Amino acid sequence: MTKKNIVSKLPYTKPFLFVDEIIDIDEEHIKAHYTFLEDEFFYKGHFKDNPVTPGVILTECMAQIGMACLGIYLLKDSWDDENWQVAMTNSQVDFYKPVFPGEKVIVTANKIYFRFNKLKCDVVMHNANDTIVAKGTVAGMAFKK
Repeated sequence: MTKKNIVSKLPYTKPFLFVDEIIDIDEEHIKAHYTFLEDEFFYKGHFKDNPVTPGVILTECMAQIGMACLGIYLLKDSWDDENWQVAMTNSQVDFYKPVFPGEKVIVTANKIYFRFNKLKCDVVMHNANDTIVAKGTVAGMAFKK
């Protein structure tokens, strides 16, 4: 399964797809990035005249990379887009820096466990200056429709 193929299998599309490219992936970790475009839908109302990326969107970005992409990779050939779905079951994220329109973030996730189609990961989000923006854990599961 190629890196581009994994992103294409995600059950998201614009404007709710927060993965641009997978940089590195194996059985234990994933590293990918996303650039928050200046015209993202949520900037119109999140802090009038000073748009900031909402924490829930940063969490979603970390979950799409750290839980959904890595989960699809770990399921390998058993994943088929027509019969499988993913759902986040738990998250605990601390935020350290704001992310503004136009900023690129890099997310790294390390697998804590993967069993019974449930994946839990430690996740860290850095900005382009390699400063930690957010970190925590995300967990989710894959299930058949």
